[in-house]
Amino acid sequence: MEIEFCGAARQVTGSKHLIRINGKQILLDCGLFQGHRRQAAEQNKTFPFRANEIDALVLSHAHIDHSGAIPLLVKNGFNGPIYCTHATEDLCSVMLRDSAFIQERDAEWIAKKGKDENAEPLYTENDVYKAMSLFRSVNYHQDVRISADISFSFQNAGHILGAAMEAWEVKDRDTGKNIRFGFTGDLGRSGLPILKDPEQLEGLDALITESTYGDRLHDEIEAVEMHLEKEIHEAYQRGGKILIPAFAVERTQEILYILRNLIHRGRIPHIPIFIDSPLATSATEVFKLHPECFDADLCDLLNSGGDPFMDGEGVKFTQSVEESKALNNFPGCAIIVSASGMCEFGRIRHHLFNNLENPKTLVMIIGFMAQHTLGRKLVEHEDPVNIFGEPLANNAETVIYNAFSGHADQRGLLDFSAKAGSDLKNIFCVHGEAKQMDTFVDALRKLPNTKNAQIAGPIPGDIYELTTDGDFQKSHKFNTQSRNLIPIDGEKEGVGES
Repeated sequence: MEIEFCGAARQVTGSKHLIRINGKQILLDCGLFQGHRRQAAEQNKTFPFRANEIDALVLSHAHIDHSGAIPLLVKNGFNGPIYCTHATEDLCSVMLRDSAFIQERDAEWIAKKGKDENAEPLYTENDVYKAMSLFRSVNYHQDVRISADISFSFQNAGHILGAAMEAWEVKDRDTGKNIRFGFTGDLGRSGLPILKDPEQLEGLDALITESTYGDRLHDEIEAVEMHLEKEIHEAYQRGGKILIPAFAVERTQEILYILRNLIHRGRIPHIPIFIDSPLATSATEVFKLHPECFDADLCDLLNSGGDPFMDGEGVKFTQSVEESKALNNFPGCAIIVSASGMCEFGRIRHHLFNNLENPKTLVMIIGFMAQHTLGRKLVEHEDPVNIFGEPLANNAETVIYNAFSGHADQRGLLDFSAKAGSDLKNIFCVHGEAKQMDTFVDALRKLPNTKNAQIAGPIPGDIYELTTDGDFQKSHKFNTQSRNLIPIDGEKEGVGES
């Protein structure tokens, strides 16, 4: 058995992990790289493996950095089953079409501006339709058998609607070892609104875990509501726009739910709220189809006839470009929630372009911003910032709320690992930038059940092989194409291992 790390290795995007076992090649996630636009475009064009040799794809959740390259995989020859939960399939059906639409429009714009007359999207909506025909959605906890000696089940990850972690049971023919390994996907947090809390994988021999926030603790959601109340009141008094860049899936619905509660309790005024993202509108409809994912509080609200997302209750879901543009001339204060979450694409860039130089504007950051994104530049208070090729003075007030993160923080990640197996032999930390990952690796070494484990922070192209001792050892082989596609500045091979 081999594990090759093809993406989200010492990075937080482009999740792809390739398992080779008993003649099968199984891909865990197939996401797009996000970040510096030109670099990400180059990284996304090519896979460091042959798509037509992949036997099955197992998808943890619908976020584009985990699912966004699936249509391209199919376009390049993949024709196997794509396993995911029911909610993930429904979300992918709208999110991947939206991704294709954006790419097609971007290619048209690039060609029209004369930057590249041969510009083409990575994939089209037709490619998405072909990909969706391969989806095979299953229930949580259902046993899924890839072959007689390879099976897995999904457990609730609590990250976004339908998000799953995976518990794998395999018998490796080469070593004769029975191995139980887990993959967290993106591990969620306990106590957040809307979704059930994440479950716990147990009895593992090996674990592939995310480490996005492996170096910090999140604020509690209750404390953040007080800060929200204060900041919104101040923006309302000065008559400024309140811009909230938000992922169309989960974060938009979560902020709507919290704003609803603040308004209904009289803690903030009835400010007009606009959800300016067609994808968020479609995703909100998908949410309503999957009450099996909701926590008890939301189920009680629904059973009482309440609408957690305030549709028709002071909230307007815009659709057309004309409706979006009209918000530029909206008088007075308004809350505009718009995608994309990292401000790299979509309508939020237009709202920032039109409002960032106004000191009355409030920008509320409620999600993770990857390196080199416009969102990260706002977090770091860069001034000026370039939007659509123009430098803009960053005069807006920017506030950052870590409590909204759908990722477990260091405490949550460590608690999960501490309960994942009494004698974990191998832990692979992925989906984290170098600083966060290295801090988390050091913390893992102090847990009683992992102090003797081999803990690695793989870099792109690293391959680990299962030995007859039941351990995964780093192979002398590595994938040169991954190294070249996804350079990690300043990193050395083997960093983060023990």
